[in-house]
Amino acid sequence: MDALILFLNQLTKAEKSLMDSLDTPFKIQAFLDLVIYPGGEENRSPIEVLRQRKAHCLDGALFAATALRLLGFEPLIIDMLPDPGKDDDHILALFKVGSHWGAIAKSNFSGLRFREPIHRTLRELVMTYFEDFFNIKGEKTLRYYSRPVHLTRFDRLNWMTDPRGLDAVEKHLYQVKPIPLITSEQAAYLSPVAKRSFDAGTLGLNYDGVYKL
Repeated sequence: MDALILFLNQLTKAEKSLMDSLDTPFKIQAFLDLVIYPGGEENRSPIEVLRQRKAHCLDGALFAATALRLLGFEPLIIDMLPDPGKDDDHILALFKVGSHWGAIAKSNFSGLRFREPIHRTLRELVMTYFEDFFNIKGEKTLRYYSRPVHLTRFDRLNWMTDPRGLDAVEKHLYQVKPIPLITSEQAAYLSPVAKRSFDAGTLGLNYDGVYKL
């Protein structure tokens, strides 16, 4: 059975109505902003996000990709990666309007979420996250990003309904060759995040879900 049809067939009437209401990328983001960002390493399939109202960044990106798919967009995600040992990576669901990219994301940090579809290239999109991508010590940590991953390659694993399929998605992301954003010389010159920006970026932060240094 088609993975998207399987997802739809498992929804209750109320769940189907909720998914139908998420009829723009911004409404998908608004839904994700309302769900809890949990601690722990558990991965949740999109249907579990819908039912548990919990999601970390991978869960949120996969849910958003599913909701975007229902609107006719390609189910694409991209991984943004930090300086190793300094922070968590962060995953975006991508969408394209015309020739320009936008993104939806679930994050513990307020600045790492929605982006309007106004960016001509993926690098241009990713760079808009640079100043907001910082760790609990206020260090700007974004260094790399991946090429887009088309989630239809995992449809045979029913990733939208079966949490076991998520492990394959996560494993694949770690195997995608990272693309550098800045040089080591530029990284050495970076300033710490200003207190006002730090306070804004950590508004509502769940410290149980923060990368531990």
